[in-house]
Parts: sequence; structure tokens; C-alpha cells
Amino acid sequence: MYMAMNTPKINGKRKSKIFIVDDHPIVRYGVTRILNNEQGFIVCGDADGGHKAIEGIEQLHPDIVVLDISLKDMDGLQLTKTIRIRHPNLPIVILSMHDERMYAHKALRAGASGYVMKEESSEKLVSAIRKILGGEIFVSEEVQKNVLHAYAGKEDTEETFVVNKLSDREREIFLLIGSGLTSRSIADKLKLSVKTIETHRSRIKQKLELDSTNKMLLAAMEWAKRENLVPILS
Repeated sequence: MYMAMNTPKINGKRKSKIFIVDDHPIVRYGVTRILNNEQGFIVCGDADGGHKAIEGIEQLHPDIVVLDISLKDMDGLQLTKTIRIRHPNLPIVILSMHDERMYAHKALRAGASGYVMKEESSEKLVSAIRKILGGEIFVSEEVQKNVLHAYAGKEDTEETFVVNKLSDREREIFLLIGSGLTSRSIADKLKLSVKTIETHRSRIKQKLELDSTNKMLLAAMEWAKRENLVPILS
């Protein structure tokens, strides 16, 4: 874990301390370099998993946390909830490869103050952090509209409600099924066993009351098309 023992000041003002949580060392290194080059920011620490993150946050008292959804020992949304319980006033921004349209709403409900996809520019992340530190919420305009529609009761169709029965991992697999990937391909992409994927497929069929693989494929394709969702296949 990288630590900044003494927080530098600019023009007498303390830099904002940022804590990074991501299970990829290269990502942590890159984000740290980007943020440390920004005026008023200093990365005070980082962690590769949820348990280390909780410990580091307790020790370093950051002003904001940047964390990924996919971590090696804990779901990032669950970690967000845990951090908010322990530190109600500590803002969190999700930085993830997962499609914002699928996860931003869940992230906000979990207690995050913003959502930025890793494919965005570094300027977008910097802008998000500055706005969130200023007390604002940061998501794309498209997600803002979707959230407003949700609160207006315009998105609770029967089909959407049924898909909401799925866990985050099941939704991710359901989307990949809708893109035509086999269990083996999904397992390789998510770094899981084929047996685990097959178990998830079985649970999805059960929850959505689908009695065949073909029906599940058609339902997944229709849902992805209707919600305008595109899986990240790289």
C-alpha cells in the first residue's frame, strides 16, 4: 500500500487526499500518477481489495475514495455500502469497466457520489472528483435522465422488474448471453470456471422462469436491445 505520510499544501491549503481501490496494480499506478499531477490532489493510499481498503481508510482518513466494482475479495458495491456505514460523510466515486447504464443507478443507491467508466479520459475522472468534493453528484447526462425517469415511475415495466431479480453478476452474465457468448467464452472473460457460469445460467433461468436455453438467449437479446446495452467484450 502506497502512503503519503505528510499531506502537502498549496498556497497554504491542504491537498485533497484520495484513496484508490482496484485489483489491478497497473491501474492503481496509472490513476495515482494522473491524480498526483493534478493541482490540489494527493493519493494518500491504495488497496487491491475490500478488506485492505477498509483498513487503509481507517488509518489514512482520505477525503474521497475511488474504487472499482470488481475486486478480488469483495463486490465493490458492497464495499461502498460498508464504507458509507463506517464513514457516512466520505464521498466515493466508482471507476469501472462495467457499463454505466447497467451499474450507475445501483452505485448511487449503494452510496456512491459518482460513476466514471475506465474508457473515459483522465480529465473526466479529475472533473468527477472535483465536483464530488464540491458536494455534487457526477454521472453522465444519459444516466441522469434514466434516474429521473426511474423516480418518475417511468421505467418500472414488468420486464425490467423481472430482470431486477437478478444479482449484479447474473445481470452481467445475462448480458453476455444476449451477445451470443458461450459458457466457455463467458468463463474466460470473467475469469471464472465453466461450472460457475453454468450455475449462474441455471439460476437465471429459474429466476426469470425460462424453461429452455433458447428462451433464455432470446430473452437476454431482447433485454439488451431494449435497454440499449452493449457488453464490454475485450
